Amino acid sequence: MQAITPKPTVSGHAAVNGIRYYYAIYGTGEPLLLLHGGLGQIEMFGPNLTRLAQRRQVIGVDLQGHGRTELSDREISLVDMGNDMAGVLKQLGYDKVDVLGYSMGAGVAFQFAARHPEMVRRMALASCPFAQDGFYPEMLPQQAAVGSAMAEQMKETPMYTSYAAVAPHPEDFPRLLDRMGAFMRRPYDWSADVGKLAMPVMLIYGDSDMIRLEHAVKFYQLLGGGLRDAGWQRENMSQNRLAIIPNLTHYEMGIAPQLVDTALPFLDGEGSPVSWDKQVSGK
Repeated sequence: MQAITPKPTVSGHAAVNGIRYYYAIYGTGEPLLLLHGGLGQIEMFGPNLTRLAQRRQVIGVDLQGHGRTELSDREISLVDMGNDMAGVLKQLGYDKVDVLGYSMGAGVAFQFAARHPEMVRRMALASCPFAQDGFYPEMLPQQAAVGSAMAEQMKETPMYTSYAAVAPHPEDFPRLLDRMGAFMRRPYDWSADVGKLAMPVMLIYGDSDMIRLEHAVKFYQLLGGGLRDAGWQRENMSQNRLAIIPNLTHYEMGIAPQLVDTALPFLDGEGSPVSWDKQVSGK
């Protein structure tokens, strides 16, 4: 992935709450905070990083223990990392950004936006559950089994090879797996936080995602969408959106071109289609 992603114009570390977060900034335009999935790093978006940087100033951050950001002694917490993102952005001089998060990064984006809504203009969450029961039941024991005992067998996987290529301490990989396993074993339900998302939000899932589609619809409903007919003048439309992308699983979501095709028009605030009423009346 590093070979097919652009070179950052600026990169470095920002120390926030005891974590030295690595950041990289690409392109020019309206600022977009880009947050990767678990056991990944900024470059896991592959060609999508290039596409986004052609239209936006992309602020990529390697999350705690991932990529070039050290693990530290703190437990892995999406709530803590969400708060940390506010500190990173403030250090870099950003007051307000759009946000695109994928998987674990979407959970961090959710918590950042819920706790610092004044800093988020628009947000797209890809493959994001609002509660642990959003995953298919068979996924939960697999997540619970993640730990250092798996480290050796994972050394031939893309997760490890991309980690080892950039991590400041590649020997920390078993510890990272232990922390990730502990994080995934903790039950959570953020339904009460959904109402704090006052900004426009787009939810994006694959039709073959690891997130149950019933859960995706429930998330959209908690945001105020999908509760009634929109009306022939679109008068009952929610400001939020739900996208189910066909022929897509959880695992390729970050590099799928459909992710940018779906998220970027929303994040750019492009207008709605002309309503049937206006088409007929010619207004």
